Amino acid sequence: MTHQYSNQAALRGEPSYVWRSGQERRLQLIAQQTNLHQARLLEFGAGVGMYASQFKHRFTPYVQAFDIELERVQEMRADISTAIVSAGEALPYPNNYFDVVFSNEVIEHVVNDRQAIAEMVRVTKSNGHIMLFCPNRWYPFETHGHYWKGDYHFGNTPLINYLPNRWRDQLAPHVRAYTAHGLRDLFSDLPVQIVHHHRIFGGYDNIVQRAPLLGKILRGILYPLEKTPLRWFGLSHWLVAQKQ
Repeated sequence: MTHQYSNQAALRGEPSYVWRSGQERRLQLIAQQTNLHQARLLEFGAGVGMYASQFKHRFTPYVQAFDIELERVQEMRADISTAIVSAGEALPYPNNYFDVVFSNEVIEHVVNDRQAIAEMVRVTKSNGHIMLFCPNRWYPFETHGHYWKGDYHFGNTPLINYLPNRWRDQLAPHVRAYTAHGLRDLFSDLPVQIVHHHRIFGGYDNIVQRAPLLGKILRGILYPLEKTPLRWFGLSHWLVAQKQ
C-alpha cells in the first residue's frame, strides 16, 4: 500500500515523539560510556528534542540542539530554548566547544555524511566524545520505506539493504545504511579514536504496545544476541569516538 507521506518525511525520517523503553535503553547506553553530569552537550539533529530534554532534566543544564526543520525546532524550543535551525554539514558552533556530541539516527539522512562527521569532531573538545546511532546495513529490514515506480512506500521493507548498491540505492535513495567498515571510514583522517563500536537491536516499542507478551518475548530473544556473533544483524550501530 502506498502511503501519502511527504517527501520531507521520506528524506528526513521521523523523530521520536514519545519517550519509551527503546529511547530509555539508548540513553542508558550513552550514560555508560561518558560522564554526562554538567557536560556541555550538543544533540545533532534533535528532531523535536526528546533526547535533548532528557539530557537537560536528568544530567546537565548545558544542552544545545539543532535540527534542519524549522517546525521541529519551534516545538523543541518549548523546553530547549537554545535550539536552532542548522544543517549538520556547517555547524554554527566554535571549535573544541562541547564535551559530548550526540546523534541518534541522523547521519543517514544528511546530504554529506563525511562532512557532518567532520563537523561533529570539530566542535568537540579534546578528550570529548562523539556518540551516535545509525542504521546497520545487515539488519534484515530497511525501516525507512522505499520507492517503487516513483511512489514512496512507508514501512519496513525486507532485504533491500542486502542488494548491491546500484539496486539498493534505486529503491532507497533517500537514506543510507552502513556496514561497520563504511561507518568507521567516515572517521578516517580525523583526530579521533573509536573507543566503542557495537550493534544493537531495537526497542520494538510499537510491538510491545500492541502485543505486550510478544514484545517482551522478542526483546528477551534479541537483546542477548547482542553478545553473540548474531549482533551482526542488529538494527543499529552504536559507536563512540573520543577526540584526541
